[in-house]
Amino acid sequence: MFTMKPLFTYSALAGLLALGACTDHRDPNSPDITLQNRSVTPVLAKLLPGATSGRVAASNVKLFSLLSSDDQLEQSPAYVFGGSADGAGLFQNADGNYTILVNNEDNFSVSRITLDKGFKPVKGEYVLNSDGGTWRLCSATLVTPAEHGFGPVFLTSGESGQESRTHALNVDANVSQANISREVAGLGRWSAENAVPLPKTAYPGKTVIVIGDDDSDVNGGQVAMYLSNTVGDLDNGSLYMLKRADDNQKEMDMKTGSTYDVEFVKIDNHKTLTGAQINGKVNDLKAIKFGRVEDVDYRKGGAAQGREVIFAVTGQEDKGVNADYVRSKYGRIYRVTLDANDPLKGKLEVLLDGDDRNGIAKTFQNPDNVCATFDYVYIMEDPNGYGDEKHDGYVYQYNLNTKQLTPVLEIDHRRTEADAAKYNVGGTSAFGSWESSGMIDVSDVTGRPNTFMLGIQAHTWRGDKYKGVDGGSIRKSENQASQLILIEGLPR
Repeated sequence: MFTMKPLFTYSALAGLLALGACTDHRDPNSPDITLQNRSVTPVLAKLLPGATSGRVAASNVKLFSLLSSDDQLEQSPAYVFGGSADGAGLFQNADGNYTILVNNEDNFSVSRITLDKGFKPVKGEYVLNSDGGTWRLCSATLVTPAEHGFGPVFLTSGESGQESRTHALNVDANVSQANISREVAGLGRWSAENAVPLPKTAYPGKTVIVIGDDDSDVNGGQVAMYLSNTVGDLDNGSLYMLKRADDNQKEMDMKTGSTYDVEFVKIDNHKTLTGAQINGKVNDLKAIKFGRVEDVDYRKGGAAQGREVIFAVTGQEDKGVNADYVRSKYGRIYRVTLDANDPLKGKLEVLLDGDDRNGIAKTFQNPDNVCATFDYVYIMEDPNGYGDEKHDGYVYQYNLNTKQLTPVLEIDHRRTEADAAKYNVGGTSAFGSWESSGMIDVSDVTGRPNTFMLGIQAHTWRGDKYKGVDGGSIRKSENQASQLILIEGLPR
C-alpha cells in the first residue's frame, strides 16, 4: 500500500486546494492578496468578445502576468522557470505564504514556486528534474485530504510513450532528491496526460482515479480507471479500461445527442505488464479506441457532480492507423456519468464534437486540456498542426446547463509587437503553434471569486539562457520559455 508520512498539521492542510475544491480552504485570517502584473513578461494572451458570456461582463475579466522564464526571484536569483508550463496545483502554507507546484512539461520536471502573503512569487526550485521526471510531464492533480480523502500529494503523469508512469510527489519534497523518480507502479503504464482521483464524496471509502491515455497508435487512446477499496491506496488496487456495453470500439460511431452504456473492464495482473502489453489488451477487452485521450477532470459541487467525469479527446489526422477515420480528427469533449453505487458502470455522451464542422464546436482545433467547475468546462486547445488552422489556441467556455460554447481567450504570439522576434524565434510563428494548459480554479485558495491560473506554452519563445534549467542530465538542450497568468472574472 502506498502511504505518506504526515506533512502538515490539519490546520495547515485546510489551506490546500486541488483543481477547484468546493469549499473555501483559505485561512480566513490571511490578508487579502493583490492581483497585479508580477512578471517582466507581458500577458501572452488576450480576451475575446465571448468573455461577456456567463454572468460576468467582459469589463470585469482581467488578465495578469504572474511568472515567466525571464523573471528573477529575490530568494532564488539563479532559478529560471522552465518551458511548457502545464499541470499545476496551488495551496496556502501554514505561515500564510502560498505554494504553486507546476509541471515544466518538456523539461521533464516539476517546479515549486513560493509566493508571499500578497501573492508575489519570491522563490523557485525544482523538486523533480529530468533525471527524476523521466518522461514529459503534462497535466497534474494536487490531491488533498480535504477534497480527495488522502494526500497531500502531486500526481503528475508521464507522456513519453506507452511505457510511461505517473509520479506521486510529496508536496514538501526535498530538492536534493529531485533526481529520484517517484513513479507509482499501481497506476500502470500509459502515455498519460493526467491521473485524477475523484472527490472523497463520490465513493466514500474507495480510491477512484481516472487516467487519460494520449495514444494515437494502432490501439488508440484509452480511458482507464484505477480502483482500490482503501482510501489513499495507490498500489494494491485494480486497473480497468472503458468499453461500451455493445462492444463497439469505434469512436466516431458515437454522436452528440445520444447516451451510451459503458463499463470499465479489468486488466488482469496489470503491474506485471509492460505498457505495450496493457495497450494490447484493448481488443481482448473490447475497449473504445479514442483518438488520443488527453486531460480529465470532474464537475464540482457535491457527490453526484463528482461522478460526472469530463475528458478531452484531442484527435488525430485521418491517415495511417486512422485512415478509415474511425477516431476524431479535430477533437471532442466527453462526459461519463458514473453509477452512484458502482464506479465501474456509467453512461457516456459526446458533449462537443469538433468533427461536425457545422456544429457548435466547428472551430475546434484539437482540445487538449479541461478545467471543470460547478457550471462550466473551460477547454484549452493544442492544435495538431494540420495546416488548416484559422486562429491561435483558444480557451473555450462551455456552459453545462445551457450547452453554450464560447471562445473567451486566445493566445497572443505578439507577432506585430516590437518584441516579436523574442517570441517568434525562427520566423513568424504559425497559427496554433502555441498552446495553453493546466488551467485550475484558484478562487478558494486566493479568496478571490472567479479566479483561475493558466500556463502559456510559447513554443517559439526560445533561447540559450533557458537551456537545461531544471538541473537534470536528460534535457540539457531543452530551451523553451513559458509563463503563468491569472484570469479574474470568469464565472465558475
